[in-house]
Amino acid sequence: MNNELLWILFMIVNFGMILLAYKLFGKVGLFMWIAIAAILANVQVLKTVMLFDHVATLGNIIYGTSFLATDILSEKHGIKEARKGVFIGMFTLLVTAILMTISLKFVPDQSDWVQDSLENIFGIIPRIAFASIVAYFLSQMHDTWAYDFWKKRNKNIWIRNNVSTAVSQLLDSVVFTFIAFYGMFEKEVFISILVTTYLFKFVVAILDTPFIYLAKKINKSVF
Repeated sequence: MNNELLWILFMIVNFGMILLAYKLFGKVGLFMWIAIAAILANVQVLKTVMLFDHVATLGNIIYGTSFLATDILSEKHGIKEARKGVFIGMFTLLVTAILMTISLKFVPDQSDWVQDSLENIFGIIPRIAFASIVAYFLSQMHDTWAYDFWKKRNKNIWIRNNVSTAVSQLLDSVVFTFIAFYGMFEKEVFISILVTTYLFKFVVAILDTPFIYLAKKINKSVF
């Protein structure tokens, strides 16, 4: 299976897992997913792959699903619950960064074989970590506000879902790319990173639309 087909399948699996979490645990399941996405997105973003003749990171999919989770929260439970999800994601990012930074300071025993791998995954330079946290907070807060704004003014779910997420993903891409990479690359490379990052996130935002309609029909959790 080539990368493009696997990427589409991977995206469907991610969206499906959100619906399963919501069906099983209700809004708590969405809070859980936001925390999971916050951690895994920062791990997956380290892996680059070739997609549609462009270099991309795997983290774009699961990071984008956190916007679907907050949109479902806003649609079904209101903006306060959506904002709670944002703060849960922020808390998860901060705790993971702090605890793993301290963990890496321990001197490994000579029998240890994972220190180098852990440093590659969690030894994120401060600039990247700061960029991720700031971009996440600003874009998610905008998304919850924008979704609620359009929810009060337009009855079409697909409009408020796509408009709020598309703009929020643009904000996220611009803030993260400028803080993390501005001055590190030539102008052409920097612009390419910014554009391709947003385009893949935008595709995820568009394709998650059917899943928010499915979530709308979920009424009861199993537990």
